[in-house]
Amino acid sequence: MVIVPPPGGFAGPVKRSVTIAGHQTSISLEPIFWEALEAAAVERGLPLSALVALIDHARIGAEEPPNLASAIRSWLISL
Repeated sequence: MVIVPPPGGFAGPVKRSVTIAGHQTSISLEPIFWEALEAAAVERGLPLSALVALIDHARIGAEEPPNLASAIRSWLISL
């Protein structure tokens, strides 16, 4: 079995600032997750920050909330 790297190769996390409820927060995600998150926001007709805020709101309601980057990755993979 051969594993083929994703388009653009394997890449480490990239930190970006996002405003949630009027506060800036930094999120570190791999480029492939940033691309998927941006596509999901466009698909839903939302700004990226609004989609992140919705994911954050759902995350906070969890019994044991994960960090925001983990919540975003989990949400994206569940699509």
